[in-house]
Amino acid sequence: MKKLNAFFVIFIFSSVVFAKADECYNCHNSLGDNASKIFTGDVHFSKGISCSGCHGGNSRSEDMEQAMNASAGFIGVPKGDVKTEVCIRCHSDEKKMRSFGSALRTDQFRLLEASVHGKLSLSGKERILQCTTCHGAHGVRDVKSPLSPAYSLNVPMTCSKCHSNVVYMRSYNPALPTDQYQKYITSRHGRLNLMHDPKAADCADCHGYHDIQAPGVPTSKVYKTNLPSTCAECHSNKEYMSAYKIPTDQFEKYSEGVHGQALLVNKVSGAPSCNDCHGNHAATPPGVTSISKVCGLCHTLNAELFASSPHKKAFDKNNYPECETCHGNHLVKAASVSLLGTDKEAACSKCHSDNRNVKGFKTAGLMRHLLDSLSSSAVRARRLIEEAEQKGMEVSEAAFKLRDAGQAEMEAKTMVHSFDLNKFTGVVKDKGLSTTKEVIEEAHDKIKEYYFRRIGLGISIAIMSSLAVTLFFYIKKIEKKDGSDS
Repeated sequence: MKKLNAFFVIFIFSSVVFAKADECYNCHNSLGDNASKIFTGDVHFSKGISCSGCHGGNSRSEDMEQAMNASAGFIGVPKGDVKTEVCIRCHSDEKKMRSFGSALRTDQFRLLEASVHGKLSLSGKERILQCTTCHGAHGVRDVKSPLSPAYSLNVPMTCSKCHSNVVYMRSYNPALPTDQYQKYITSRHGRLNLMHDPKAADCADCHGYHDIQAPGVPTSKVYKTNLPSTCAECHSNKEYMSAYKIPTDQFEKYSEGVHGQALLVNKVSGAPSCNDCHGNHAATPPGVTSISKVCGLCHTLNAELFASSPHKKAFDKNNYPECETCHGNHLVKAASVSLLGTDKEAACSKCHSDNRNVKGFKTAGLMRHLLDSLSSSAVRARRLIEEAEQKGMEVSEAAFKLRDAGQAEMEAKTMVHSFDLNKFTGVVKDKGLSTTKEVIEEAHDKIKEYYFRRIGLGISIAIMSSLAVTLFFYIKKIEKKDGSDS
């Protein structure tokens, strides 16, 4: 390493006079080797950097032995980590980079070292990736050039050279899928990429460049709580997204919705992020107009009830998206009884009224009435239990029983998705209202018992007081009599 540092001064000195004399290039070019051919298109060639800038040696000497002498800093073909060490001699030196007129960041190597690709390879002697792995060697291009492997349109193919290699990837992470590229090209992003749209999201846009971290690392751009912001980098940019004719308020709405609040505010790791609904590499495959099947992965029972409901056929006939029609997509509000019924604010009123789809309108009204009845009955039961408890009565059994009414209310809200009035009524009346009625009666009995005890206690105290007074006067009378006899 120290020798390499010392020799590097010689590399740079020889490279700055490349324009005047570069015998390394002249010799290799005369031999017609591939390296010298592609080097003419290399960004380093355009900056006047000689072959010796990376390989060392004396580029001004025509004598092969002198040009390739170790005393002149010649290191030959860099191996392993030496490849990257050669690159960072310039790319980590801000002053040197600015002298070449470059505005590139000079912390790329620091980021690479800390990244998932900066870990040791299977040999344990070098990093998994070298700079040349992604950028190439003799044909290094500016990343803005369509010829660069790191150009936006080329990044997916560059990454897939490793990530689509089953044997190679299995050696590092057997659980990591190797079909990401195949999924990617089915997505909206991938299809735009194949149509040569450089603005379409590629691997680096989501995962980062030199600083790529595993998805499970909290600093990763695709970590659960970071992903919405990563997607928003493009999808919330009105100017950037203007050509695609889609809204740019998804992140704003998601953040206000029940899913966003759970994930971003309450840090509930099980709450859905963008990729849970839209997919990762296969984000929003063409032709998919509804993500209802995705909703059903979490809201299983709701999805099953809806699938067998009369609404399923009606939604299919009218091409209505299933869950989103009533609940929305990005701005998903916490489900409440206000969604049900015949009020203007109710979701049912979008399609049903007293003169349009009347049967459904009446059913919605009855369901809402039953739910409201159960809710008010449960509130009444709870208040009576609290009153009895405050009076010192034992009500633990009744309070426990009231939990069944709460469970029935939850089941009823789920049963709404069946849009079957008989099933819904069965849950509300047989499980809910019957329970609250029983609890109310028990609470009333406890309160009556309390007052009965108070009355009984009062009577008992009165009787005992009367007896005590009578006894007192009787004793006085005896004492008086005894006094007179003496």
